[in-house]
Amino acid sequence: MEEHVLKQVHAGKRDFLGFSHLDAAKIIELFDYSLFIKRKRTERSSGDPFLPLKDRTVAMIFSKPSLRTRVSFELGIHELGGYAINLEGKSIGVGSRESVEDIARLLSRYNDAIVARLHEHSVIEGLAANASIPVVNALTDLSHPCQVLADAFTLYEKGLWHKDIKVVFVGDGNNVANSWIELAGILPFHFVLACPEGYTPDSGLLDAARNAGISRIEVIHDPEAAVSDADVLYTDVWTSMGQEDEQEERLRIFAPYQINSRLLGLAKPSAVVMHCMPAHRGQEITAEVMDGPQSVVIDEAENRLHVQKALMVKLLNHEEYRKFHLTHRLLNAAKNIKG
Repeated sequence: MEEHVLKQVHAGKRDFLGFSHLDAAKIIELFDYSLFIKRKRTERSSGDPFLPLKDRTVAMIFSKPSLRTRVSFELGIHELGGYAINLEGKSIGVGSRESVEDIARLLSRYNDAIVARLHEHSVIEGLAANASIPVVNALTDLSHPCQVLADAFTLYEKGLWHKDIKVVFVGDGNNVANSWIELAGILPFHFVLACPEGYTPDSGLLDAARNAGISRIEVIHDPEAAVSDADVLYTDVWTSMGQEDEQEERLRIFAPYQINSRLLGLAKPSAVVMHCMPAHRGQEITAEVMDGPQSVVIDEAENRLHVQKALMVKLLNHEEYRKFHLTHRLLNAAKNIKG
């Protein structure tokens, strides 16, 4: 895999291409706002509308198939009062019919933000470099930060997140694994990737995260050793979009990396199981585990909606976002004084 370090393209403009421009405090702030957003959704019938994205439009470019990403972004933008415009990547011809630069400049004149789900990571960097509006990485071949943001938020929401939590990713060193590694360079925890030789993560991201000295990060090839004392077992499909020609070989190579009841039994009894979906039951995970009592797979899928809504408010209505945190801090200060 190409060596790469995710970067913030415009220092003066808020984009979300990955975690590199955040710090641990900002991530926790985003999680707290996500909890607030989630509560707000349950209170919709109270007659108190919460529309921080009122009259905002977001262009959504999808060059890859999508279920959770498309629905969660489109629904989330709508619930916040905004409007999402769906653009099929093939229809607009990103980089072929139209240059990346022209698309970015044009959409900046029409819209308030761009959400893009693409193949090459260089394309989203090109969009961010040429757009005057925020650009959000909704997945590239290199990374999937919105997914991992929702995953970590799910653990935070359940009270499971702490600096020593051991998250074990069993499977391919793919874009989701890369984003977990990037997060480990920002937020302290113990991350282990158990993958076959030759299927390791991006070396540039791995080196950068290790050099940050924030987390303990391991890449090993023995799945049984990896999951010992794990708090979280995480997996993804063995064959990602664009790798279909490798499927037969991958099924053979990854067979020992299936999350099943035997492998789960080697983790902590309290361990939870996560999968970013779509899932292939019987391949990377068994139905017994996927649908079992330790699975939080549907919880993390739902949380894509809440985290991405929080992210969009942070990017498009920072005053509303800041107001919440100021109020939050004042309330906590008042509680501390009373205590």
